[in-house]
Amino acid sequence: MDETAPLLGPNSINDVTSENLSLDERRENSAGTTTWYASIFIVINAALGAGLLEFPYAFSISGGVMVSLIVQGILIAFIVGSLFLLAYCSEFNQSTTFPSTMRSICGKPTEVASAICIIIYTYGTCITFLIVISDQLSQFFRFVTSEDDFCNRWYMNKKFTLTVTSFLFILPLCFSKKIDFLKYASYAGVVAVLYVIIMIIVRFADPLHKRAEIVISYGPTSFLEIFTVIPTVCFSYQCHVSIIPIYSCMKGRNTKNFAKTVLIAISVCLFAYSVSATLGYYTFGNTVNTDILLSYDPPSVDVVIAVLMIAAKTYTTYPILLFCGRVEIEKLWMYVWRLTDEMAAVHEFKRRCVIAVTWFLSTLLIAIYVPTIAIVIDVLGGLAALFIFFFPGMCLMKIALDYVPSSKLFKKRFFITAAVCFMFLGAFLFGLVTTQSIMDDISKPPQNTSTC
Repeated sequence: MDETAPLLGPNSINDVTSENLSLDERRENSAGTTTWYASIFIVINAALGAGLLEFPYAFSISGGVMVSLIVQGILIAFIVGSLFLLAYCSEFNQSTTFPSTMRSICGKPTEVASAICIIIYTYGTCITFLIVISDQLSQFFRFVTSEDDFCNRWYMNKKFTLTVTSFLFILPLCFSKKIDFLKYASYAGVVAVLYVIIMIIVRFADPLHKRAEIVISYGPTSFLEIFTVIPTVCFSYQCHVSIIPIYSCMKGRNTKNFAKTVLIAISVCLFAYSVSATLGYYTFGNTVNTDILLSYDPPSVDVVIAVLMIAAKTYTTYPILLFCGRVEIEKLWMYVWRLTDEMAAVHEFKRRCVIAVTWFLSTLLIAIYVPTIAIVIDVLGGLAALFIFFFPGMCLMKIALDYVPSSKLFKKRFFITAAVCFMFLGAFLFGLVTTQSIMDDISKPPQNTSTC
């Protein structure tokens, strides 16, 4: 099969869009300039983020390292499979976003539903990123001043520092028209995360930094504890919303390049999450904080550098999620007001700026008053299961029913079986995780990760 050929031929296309372009014309128009190895950094930067800090805590409440690694390994197989499935489905009409892929396969209602879910998810994730930045800034100023009440000084208070730094480092990156603009910031983000992982390894290897009394769990006390790690895994590996925009911007958009990008990126994320979670958990045991960097108390120079690295990395990841959410808001706006592409293009730049600024300011305001990332991650982890499992499963079911000929009975049955597994797993995890997160938040007060 030609590497540059589409995964599905022109005769397979379901003409549900209003565009009057041929497949070849759409492919030419959507051709990107980002190489497959540059795309690796964008995928890693999109997936490897705030979840890194909460992974050790997730290991502690789920019954220990072994059960958590097993659950993570099972979910990884489905996560990688759904990434390839989304790329496969995006070849219908050369889709460039997650919802447009849903439309090309499942129709307009599914597109609208997925767009609404994406807006909610990316909005909540942006709030999480700002909370992470706030925690890291507080840790930094606490180290600099050696005072617990440093936030009483207005210029070190998180409301001021988070606001100023967000305006300086995040807002200017929120107006890009295409996601490949963010590849340069992604390089720095990946380097920052690698430093944090190395710091956790070094701290684990140094017995002087280990706590004297650590309680380690070697198994779950109840069956439900196994599922407590799932929200963090789903949240941490969820790059499915941004994977189709990334794929559409790839130079030489084909399965071979995409496979290299995804496999390398997910392997890096798997290594980073597993190492940091395992060693972080064995360093602090069940006393580990929801933000592991806050567990190093008092912080030293290497920890403070890690704190600044995580803050820098999060500054570069926020615009990726905002981009995905902003695009879907624009499309919903066009859908509600029945705007054609020509009509929407008239005020596109103005609309893009208004949405970006409104999104940025509202998430910033909420983040200032939300105490911990664990609350947001638990809820978003359930929603992430829809993007990872349920929506790709719907696409696979539609392909099996409408595009796989009855003469290929084994392939048709295999696709249907896989689709049912994806959809069931997505619906089950969404319901379980969401319900469990709500019950946990009601039954116990949130852990305060803030140092001030």
